Amino acid sequence: METKQIALVGYGAMGQRIAAAIEAREGWELCGAIDPLHTPQCHASLEELPQVPHLIIDFSHPANLAMVCDYVRRHKVPCVIATTGYTPAQEAMCQELAAYAPVVRTQNTSLGINVMQQILKVITPVLADAFDIEIIEKHHNKKIDAPSGTAKMLAQTIESCGTFHEVRGRDGICPRQKGDIGIHAIRGGTIAGEHTVLFAGDDELIEIKHTALSKQVFVAGAMKAAAFALQAPKGFYAMGDALFPGENNGTNR
Repeated sequence: METKQIALVGYGAMGQRIAAAIEAREGWELCGAIDPLHTPQCHASLEELPQVPHLIIDFSHPANLAMVCDYVRRHKVPCVIATTGYTPAQEAMCQELAAYAPVVRTQNTSLGINVMQQILKVITPVLADAFDIEIIEKHHNKKIDAPSGTAKMLAQTIESCGTFHEVRGRDGICPRQKGDIGIHAIRGGTIAGEHTVLFAGDDELIEIKHTALSKQVFVAGAMKAAAFALQAPKGFYAMGDALFPGENNGTNR
């Protein structure tokens, strides 16, 4: 059986964990890591790889997306893109890649967050008329984007169930309006990631909460997304497609 050659964009804390998981998996091999800081053990770009890989996994920085997109378009390489902090235009670039290769686009690879999304799809239509909705996310003090990509993803899941308006934090005189979804970001210490969706009604509260106790939960999900992308037809997929096959959770067309 042919060894699957995997390229990794980003060699920070997450990238190093994913690299170790790739090397530990039978039949897979890390053919190179690309790091924007050009650390000694990494390549400066995908063009420096010794061969065209079977798959690209991107856990890096928005500045690298143009390089990834150009390479995927030319070589039709499947990819898992899990970088956060993209602009709407960059999100559109990810979707356009579906014409060339299978693309799994997610802002959180953990099983728990993706189950949380499924729960929100069920309960939001039931609660939205009588409950106010707020999202609170907490991360370590080195995270550069806010609110987190996962908070945005959870908001989008809620918004798919009705008409809502996002409010990013609050300051000054800003009375709550019907349909507002407040999104609040907390940064400190070494918090791996915590997301809470609060449904606040008259005299009762419902909280749906996910806490990542380490970055390893994201590694496990990334490996599942990678395995899915390696065998999927070209198209645009959500993490749910990799975790819950047959449920039509993504946006493959």
